[in-house]
Amino acid sequence: MAAGFAPPKLDEFILTERLGSGTYATVYKAYRKKNSREVVAIKCVHKKSLNKASVENLLTEIEILKAIRHPHIVELKDFQWDNENIYLIMEFCAGGDLSRFIRSRRMLPEHVGRRFLQQLASALLFLHERNISHLDLKPQNILLSSPDRPHLKLADFGFAQYMSPWDEKHVLRGSPLYMAPEMVCHNQYDARVDLWSVGVILYEALFGRPPFASKSFAELEDKIRSDKRIELPPGARVSRDCKDLLLRLLERDPLHRIMFEEFFTHPFVDLDHMPSAESLEKATSLVLEAVKKDQAGDHSTALSFYCKSLEYFVPALHYETDARRKEALRSKVNQYISRAEELKALVASDNKANFERAKSARDLLKELSKDKPRLLAALEMASAALLMEEEGKEYADALDLYQQSLGELLLMLAGEPQGRRRDLLHEEIKTLMSRAEYLKAHLKMKESQTEAASMDRYQLADSVKSSKYFM
Repeated sequence: MAAGFAPPKLDEFILTERLGSGTYATVYKAYRKKNSREVVAIKCVHKKSLNKASVENLLTEIEILKAIRHPHIVELKDFQWDNENIYLIMEFCAGGDLSRFIRSRRMLPEHVGRRFLQQLASALLFLHERNISHLDLKPQNILLSSPDRPHLKLADFGFAQYMSPWDEKHVLRGSPLYMAPEMVCHNQYDARVDLWSVGVILYEALFGRPPFASKSFAELEDKIRSDKRIELPPGARVSRDCKDLLLRLLERDPLHRIMFEEFFTHPFVDLDHMPSAESLEKATSLVLEAVKKDQAGDHSTALSFYCKSLEYFVPALHYETDARRKEALRSKVNQYISRAEELKALVASDNKANFERAKSARDLLKELSKDKPRLLAALEMASAALLMEEEGKEYADALDLYQQSLGELLLMLAGEPQGRRRDLLHEEIKTLMSRAEYLKAHLKMKESQTEAASMDRYQLADSVKSSKYFM
């Protein structure tokens, strides 16, 4: 339907402003005429504009949306038709689309991008369990529920297909900028194309432009067909987990790309800590354990439980909508953070004595391991990690070294015969595991504090700018 045409008329609805239009459909904001005055979005498909492929796409969209209900997938409430049009009556999303949201902010803070990614991953997990692939994932097809507290809603299933893991297609679908290389190159492809698209969307959210931003389709096609490995923009400041996920999603070869199961369990996606109605309950259960251990004088275990509880308290803050309850919860969280900091100081003091006790045993173990270069190398790696921790340098790097050395030492332990060296090796592994767990707790607490603080700053900025962004 051309711009300027009056919206069509439906008995039950009043169609108002046009929200957007595509190849064969126009979407309007509408109100239900009955008492509820419910606001909906109505996709009007002009029958004369439909070719065979368009009909198939529309039928697929209706079939899929009728069968699914998920908090992060746009709901199809009903569909109707008359002599001229087919009408899809959809859930209305007042926050516009993700593309507009990113453009209005230029780029998103990592913690905001991560929350949106969790919501998208939640929707994709739901679809994946039903063998459904979207095949046209892009920011324009991701809607936001509201301007002030946006929740992501996956939309536009016109290209979606029921695809078993072994299905392979070679039909060109989707939008080139977000399309996997195997699709652009007209090779066979499978459901993994959606994972590539997720990587492009996350990249654009964090850096303000997609990895293959181009001035022409020819330039875009050359970039996609290139064998050059995807790299993050110079000076990009993102966490290790975020970088790891981005590069594994944006792997050109689908055989080497991250698999769905790995994606859903990746530490940056971390669906277990996604804000939900259960977040506060999980946080409260963990903090009660922390208080018990704290009262019993078990500082290290108490610190661990406090840190684990913060991993759920921060999502609970995101989820809470009532301003008064949110402020009370924030006050409690600050108390727990303060106590965790006090415990961290106490544990650090205990560590100094533990370092000295463990050092003599480690030196003896090294002396007994001169005939085993691989074991000696793993012990040297552990010593380097301990030195980094003692000096308070790069805890994330120290944790990496602990984990690498533990991987080697556990293999050594499995093949070590009974004797003095095995006993010392066993004790050394226990010590290093304890250090690694402590550093994990420290880094998680730091991450939770940073996210809580940046969430405050981001929401304050939003309250000032929201009227500008969502006119």
